[in-house]
Amino acid sequence: MTMTFREEYAAYVAEHGRPDRVELMLCDLNSVLRGKWLPGDDEAKLADGAVRLPISTYAPNILGEEVEATGLGITVGDPDGRIVPIPGTMKPVPWANSHVAQVQIEMLDPDTHALSQLSPRQQLANMVDRFHARGLNPVLATELEFYLFQPRTDMDAAPVPPERSPTAQNYDLEVLERTQAFLDDVLSASKAQGLATDTLIAEFGPGQFEINFHHTDDVLAAADTGVWFRRLVRGVARVHGMEATFMAKPYAGFPGNGMHVHASVVDDAGKNIFDAGGEVSDTLKAAVGGVLDTMRDAQAVFAPHMNSYRRFQPNSFAPSAPDWGFDNRAAAVRLPEIKGPGARLEHRISGADVNPYLAITAILGGMLHGLDNAPTLPTPLDDPAASPAAPLTDNWSAAVERFAASDFIRDTFGDRYQRIYADVRRDEISQLTTEISQVEYRTYLGRL
Repeated sequence: MTMTFREEYAAYVAEHGRPDRVELMLCDLNSVLRGKWLPGDDEAKLADGAVRLPISTYAPNILGEEVEATGLGITVGDPDGRIVPIPGTMKPVPWANSHVAQVQIEMLDPDTHALSQLSPRQQLANMVDRFHARGLNPVLATELEFYLFQPRTDMDAAPVPPERSPTAQNYDLEVLERTQAFLDDVLSASKAQGLATDTLIAEFGPGQFEINFHHTDDVLAAADTGVWFRRLVRGVARVHGMEATFMAKPYAGFPGNGMHVHASVVDDAGKNIFDAGGEVSDTLKAAVGGVLDTMRDAQAVFAPHMNSYRRFQPNSFAPSAPDWGFDNRAAAVRLPEIKGPGARLEHRISGADVNPYLAITAILGGMLHGLDNAPTLPTPLDDPAASPAAPLTDNWSAAVERFAASDFIRDTFGDRYQRIYADVRRDEISQLTTEISQVEYRTYLGRL
């Protein structure tokens, strides 16, 4: 039975004491957490629905500005939505310098008084409901990569790896030992917040790490974990006098940061529908075909920002075409296991800069598309007879326009969310691509 917020707050205070403040966190379209600080003795205000935010807070651009084309914000009076806490999300913030708690929040639609469909989390909840309506339950695990780097005084400066970071540190145990204090605090904070961390490794790039999370049938919690973990890592890094980033491609010459999603589906009897006991099952083939068939339409979700598209250029160390294979990390979709309870697909296209709610919604939507339509599956990359798939686009604008015109996206997210998401991305494109870069000044200004 779900506790009320008052009960959850009282249970938190009984275990940890009363916090000095509670940070109310709302995840926007860009996966940026926005919200308010609530005094620790003012929990009744949140419990009684007396805390509000503008409903437009769900859909600003990456700079935090409202986008007029969305029809939200001051053009319609910027109305408020009433904040409601998400049950089970009140957690301590161990890296804070005082007693701080956090609570994830949503807003109610001012007209319907239901949870707003502008919420990325609610978009994922809608997709999970589609599976449940069929007697199916998705099971997920995610992997997240990030870079640790030296602190900057100039926000325009490029990142500099931690001292003594080898340029190829893949699985290097000494790298883990040298950063043990930071990593121990990351794991400790994850435990305090109930994040289901699994293995942690040194990844290829200098100062790059990867964390794996346990599989769960609580799909919303799996996505929450991705959002919370990014905030947690950046916060712990600051305490250690460092910075951390989940930017898709912070270094031109080293691998980018990805978010890999392992996905299987069980029926109401608890059986993995991808398990046929031997060869690749028809259901697993269909799900793989579905995510490949819809990958181009959803690329603007898997690669939301300008920097994201550097992972889709030659020699970027990341999959860049809608292809698949068995134990093949060059593939966009990998099948680590094809039989037993662990039969699943691994979706490897997303950068770590994605909104986890939206990315997982698109992946699950692609799987449903495959189960319904069984698209033709290309030859796996492991087969010598395989022909290379045409690459995904490295053109940000082209990806957004394909997203905006897609029937699959409209069915997955709804017409309004499709339009708002595209409008926010177009605004970001307009702002960032019209700015003259330092490389242009360095190359052309003194020579032409």
